[in-house]
Amino acid sequence: MNLTELGYVAGWRLARALPRPVVAAAFRAGADRAHRKGGPGTARLRANLRRVVGPELPEAELDELVRAGLRSYARYWMEAFRLPSRSRREILAGFRLDGAELLAADVASGRGAVVALPHAGNWDAAGAWVAATGWPITTVAERLKPEGVYERFLAFRQGLGMEILPTHGGERPAFDVLVDRLRAGAVVPLLADRDLSARGVEVDFFGGRTRMPAGPALLAIRTGAPLYVTTMWYEPDIPRGALAGPLELPDPDSGPLDARVRVLTQRIADGLAAGIARHPEDWHMLQRMWLDQRADGSGAPAQPPATTGTI
Repeated sequence: MNLTELGYVAGWRLARALPRPVVAAAFRAGADRAHRKGGPGTARLRANLRRVVGPELPEAELDELVRAGLRSYARYWMEAFRLPSRSRREILAGFRLDGAELLAADVASGRGAVVALPHAGNWDAAGAWVAATGWPITTVAERLKPEGVYERFLAFRQGLGMEILPTHGGERPAFDVLVDRLRAGAVVPLLADRDLSARGVEVDFFGGRTRMPAGPALLAIRTGAPLYVTTMWYEPDIPRGALAGPLELPDPDSGPLDARVRVLTQRIADGLAAGIARHPEDWHMLQRMWLDQRADGSGAPAQPPATTGTI
């Protein structure tokens, strides 16, 4: 077990063993320390939030927004570490989803649903809530390095009732399994706001060009399952989510498949942008986001790294 894996293990154990106010204060202090230090992740978050709020926001207000964003991200980790110790009743009471009746109808009808998520709020709490509600849920997770960390995250999410597929290296391609799960009536949530790999679909996002994964759009087009975009945010007492959609799918006669995927992915991008603009402090994007950013978050052009977040 290396130091990275030891850190995650310690986080899970300590966050669950200590009283919530103590843990929350410690994570908040860590976020404030990161804000004062101003390391690479903080710099990238600042650059990304500047794109969201525009050039008009004074620098002092942007600085407060960055601090709030780091505190929100720390809260996500604190709550994620504590999730395995929560009962089903606590999980159901610990998350609220506007539009939940839409998913209930989709599951009941057997057609399933694709849900495009941002890296915002608490997506693990949302997934645990779906599973605790009794709906089948399948998603994908990138294979992290070291492998021990990936295995622990896999066990963590499986323990919450989610079926997790690796982005690569599984017995079958993840996309094929997701198609089967949708046709069996499952909810398929996918993080959809970043994929700077060569496979990503180029879109307009807050006035700049970036790439987002083709998977959500392609799954909806392939299966006909309804496709929703979710806004995720925190309120003082609880993480929240709100569904928008289902999005209109491009007409099959409107063009070839790749063109329809681009159109639909742009609709996803627009929906994600609307939600992020309403709650920018809860968007946990501490990575390079736009194609004209360097890895440190600045605006000079750079080549995108070979990374991917989903299918």
